[in-house]
Amino acid sequence: MKKPTTSKTTAKPAKSAKPATKPAKPAKSSKKLPPLFTIGYEHATSQAVLDALAEAGVELLVDTRAVAASRRPGFSKRQLAASLDERGIGYLHLRGLGTPTEGRNAAHSGHLDEMFRIYEKHVRTPEAREQLDELVSLVTAGRRVCLLCYERDVNHCHRRRIAELVCERIATKTDNLVPSPV
Repeated sequence: MKKPTTSKTTAKPAKSAKPATKPAKPAKSSKKLPPLFTIGYEHATSQAVLDALAEAGVELLVDTRAVAASRRPGFSKRQLAASLDERGIGYLHLRGLGTPTEGRNAAHSGHLDEMFRIYEKHVRTPEAREQLDELVSLVTAGRRVCLLCYERDVNHCHRRRIAELVCERIATKTDNLVPSPV
């Protein structure tokens, strides 16, 4: 079995992005927080994704898809949650952090800049801010959290922006997991 690759980065705001919420100073804590992981399941089997999560010691997978359904076997909400549970990994769907329909349509059409502009407006909504606060609380508590979406390349996915917003608020780094391809 091939080992999943990772790319460790410190999240930085996108050049054209304006902060969705007023960035707080990074939290000062005597304990070092684990990285905030991200993973995309494009070109990977559910087994490869589960293996990558287990190898990284992920405790909670946060599904950041607006619609937690997939034509890919094992990635619809119920199937994914059950598979994670078998591995002792929690599942949380934060729908409010998902990309709105018009943003998903822009991404499907290859207009990533438009998708990120739409998403930037979306993360300012009350629901998205509330769910971002929930995510920050989970990471601040020291949980090993991983953000999930479809796109393999984190730079083509809104989960990158979510990770940036979390890292603006607390002192942690991002580790982008890349599961073995099919």
